[in-house]
Amino acid sequence: MKEKKKELINIRVGRFSWFEYIGTLLAMGVLAALPALMFGADIREYLFPYAIWYVIYWAVIAAVFCLITSRQKRLTFDAPMQKLSKAAKQVAGGDFSVYVKPDHTIDNLDYIDVMFQDFNKMIEALGSLETMKDDFIANVSHEFKTPLSVIQNYASILQNANLLPEQRTEYINTIISSARKLSSLITNILKLNKVENQVIQLDNEPYDLCRQLSDCLISFEEKWLEKDLEMEVDMDDRATIFADASMLEIVWLNLLSNAIKFTESGGMVALRQTSDEESVTVSVSDTGCGIDKKTQERIFEKFYQGDTSHSVEGNGLGLALTRKIIEIVGGDISVSSEPGHGTTFTVKLPLN
Repeated sequence: MKEKKKELINIRVGRFSWFEYIGTLLAMGVLAALPALMFGADIREYLFPYAIWYVIYWAVIAAVFCLITSRQKRLTFDAPMQKLSKAAKQVAGGDFSVYVKPDHTIDNLDYIDVMFQDFNKMIEALGSLETMKDDFIANVSHEFKTPLSVIQNYASILQNANLLPEQRTEYINTIISSARKLSSLITNILKLNKVENQVIQLDNEPYDLCRQLSDCLISFEEKWLEKDLEMEVDMDDRATIFADASMLEIVWLNLLSNAIKFTESGGMVALRQTSDEESVTVSVSDTGCGIDKKTQERIFEKFYQGDTSHSVEGNGLGLALTRKIIEIVGGDISVSSEPGHGTTFTVKLPLN
């Protein structure tokens, strides 16, 4: 209760002070007598006999003037500021549903109304960030829980001395696979955090993009042979760009990994690269299951996975990390797809 009283005392209410009142009275009194003095009238002939009434008259006028201006200040400044202060305290308490309604219509806004609108936009953005933070924590917790549960369960089973060697080998491989997935998740979270906060210092140096694309593709040779996929490659002999090679390598590895992962056995994955005077374009296409329009709108969000049948193979961070890297290097990434007709990711990068 004491804290609330102290808080209210510190808020200045829109009234006029004695200093303001006396200053207004003197100003009005002098200004009222000034015309007579300017025309050479002897002010002593009529002022001194009626000095008391003169002072009372202008005291009343000054009081009315101060009351009117005080009310105007209270309506136009104090009341809106108190409303804004109340809303800010609600937001500080964690309530992001606050909305401060402007006092005037959209055609007759003043600077206070504009400030209210900016405040509402800020609260909306803060609310979105808070929701994203909660979703991120929930998703991270879920993604950590699944492999940890697998590791814990299979490790408990391995304590059984009567297990057959084949079973023991199978359970150990499962634990190793879950541990790798957990390690990949942690690595991607750290990379994404560094990229979003731009902690990573980019090394913009010239290098051969075609060579990098070839190396990334060859790293998946075992996987595409295992699924009997047809690989179609169409690239220039050489394409030199100025960029951070290590960062863009993450992009190509993610796109190729997804293309191979979501393409059924016997399908095709295509890697194409073209260049012009200002930019270089790289596209990764597949003949997989495709992506519907609704999923395409959210596919670059963190932890979002449109095809839940393959969710065990990923953690929903690859494309979010890919888009962030492309944005930082000044490029652009887009996706085109139809369900049942495959997907194409297109990356456009500036040459310089």
